[in-house]
Amino acid sequence: MKQQVLVLYLNTSGLDSEVLAWSFYDGTGKTNPTTGDSDLPPYDTGTEALRDGWRLFQASQLLPPYPGHEYDTSFLKHEFWFEKLE
Repeated sequence: MKQQVLVLYLNTSGLDSEVLAWSFYDGTGKTNPTTGDSDLPPYDTGTEALRDGWRLFQASQLLPPYPGHEYDTSFLKHEFWFEKLE
């Protein structure tokens, strides 16, 4: 059994929010995904990934912004990690 990992960066902390960015890693060796392979995300929301059989195993911790830095740009903070075993 080998693992596939899907990382979805969502617009908000809710799994039903829009996917903004993503990464896919295939431990089965069936595909060789690369950054920029597609302009379209594999799913529109995190809940769509769950419905397709992906198992959620990590969600980013929700941290409030430091006072005075509410509008700073930085990393994508609503990161969700999913896996499938094949």
